[in-house]
Amino acid sequence: MPEPIVATSIETTSDSLAPAIFKQKMGPAEGRNLGDHFGLTRMGVRMETLPPGSMSALRHWHSHSDEFIYVLEGALTLVDEAGGRLIQAGGCVGFKGGDDNGHHLVNHSGASATFLVAGTRHVKDVVTYPDGDLAWRQDGETWRPVHRDGTPYQV
Repeated sequence: MPEPIVATSIETTSDSLAPAIFKQKMGPAEGRNLGDHFGLTRMGVRMETLPPGSMSALRHWHSHSDEFIYVLEGALTLVDEAGGRLIQAGGCVGFKGGDDNGHHLVNHSGASATFLVAGTRHVKDVVTYPDGDLAWRQDGETWRPVHRDGTPYQV
């Protein structure tokens, strides 16, 4: 029987697995893999905190996995094909797998902002980044960064 926890008790991770050329663009972030703590395999849940000036990821979309974002604290700008829109604490947005609406969150405010991101873990999912030569593909259980032509990045 799983025991309830306080989300902030989960160890933070702050290093993106993205190739260095892309990491520099995103800025610092801190995340907690909440779903992994409970052994979830079909759904990922992550709590992230973005300091001012940082972004959640590069603009991206998922080929198969759905993604849901809920802002817990602060204010973030959702940037997608429609432009930029403010999402404040209590606001949420979702993206259906296969919808090629590249999106990400940017913290343009003067304070840190915290959000939850939840998504399905589809084994055939490919993450595409429309603003750069980057995609993520699964190799078994491992995700690998690749160029758009499928050539692996050396990380």
